[in-house]
Amino acid sequence: MPINYYNDRVCLNVLGGSLQNAADIYKAAEGHVEVGVLTADYDTVEAAIEDMSKYMDVLEGNLSVGLGGGNPNQWRAVAEVAKEIKANHFNQAFCAVSATRANVGNDECHINAMVGPSGTPGLIKISTGPLSRECAEPALVPADTLIAIVKEMGGNSLKFFPMGGLKVKEELKAVSEACARQDFILEPTGGIDLENFEEIMRIILDAGVPKVIPHVYSSIIDKATGDTRIEDVERLLAMVKAMV
Repeated sequence: MPINYYNDRVCLNVLGGSLQNAADIYKAAEGHVEVGVLTADYDTVEAAIEDMSKYMDVLEGNLSVGLGGGNPNQWRAVAEVAKEIKANHFNQAFCAVSATRANVGNDECHINAMVGPSGTPGLIKISTGPLSRECAEPALVPADTLIAIVKEMGGNSLKFFPMGGLKVKEELKAVSEACARQDFILEPTGGIDLENFEEIMRIILDAGVPKVIPHVYSSIIDKATGDTRIEDVERLLAMVKAMV
C-alpha cells in the first residue's frame, strides 16, 4: 500500500521503540505514519531483515527503514535490507539512492535522499556520505538542480537534515519553495519537537510543498523505556489535522 498521507499532504515519521510500540503508534496516528526502525540497532543485516519483517506485518508495510542518527556509514545496510524488505519508506544517504532503488526492485517503495543545509539559502549540501562528509570543501548544489538529480537517481524526496529545529529557517523556506516548484516531497528532519513542529510545518506548507514527511524523533521518546510516547503522536496528528 502507498504512503497514507493525511488529506494527501502530510505523513508523520517517528521511531518505533518496540514491536508493540510500533503497533500503538500506527493506531494512534490513524495510519498516517511511517514508523522508523534503524539498521544501526542490529549487529547484522540478516538480523535486521528478520526483525523488520515482523514490523512489516504489524504496520501493514508502513515501515521506515532507517540509517541511525543520519549515520551515512549505514548506507550499505539500508541498501541490503531493500533486497528483502519492501518497506513503504527507506532513508538513505544521497550517494546510495540509486543502489537502494536497484536493490528494492520496484518503483513503488519511497526512498529519500539525505541532504543538508549549506549555510546559504537555495544551495543544498549533497556531500553527506561516509567519505564526502569529511571533505574540507562540501559539495553544494542549487536546490532545483538537486531535485532533478535525485529524480534521476530514483529518489522520491529530499530528507533535509540536520535542521536543528528552526536554526536554518531561511534555508528551509528556500528548499520548500524549490520542492513546490518541482512538485517534490520534502522530509524535514532534526531538532523537531512539539513546540516548533507547527511553525516548521507552516513554512513548508505555505511554500506549497505537495507532500511532507516530518521526522519527529528524540524529542518524543520516553528516555526510560526507549518508546515513542503515544500521547505525543496523538498531539502531532491533531496539529496536522488543524493545518491541512
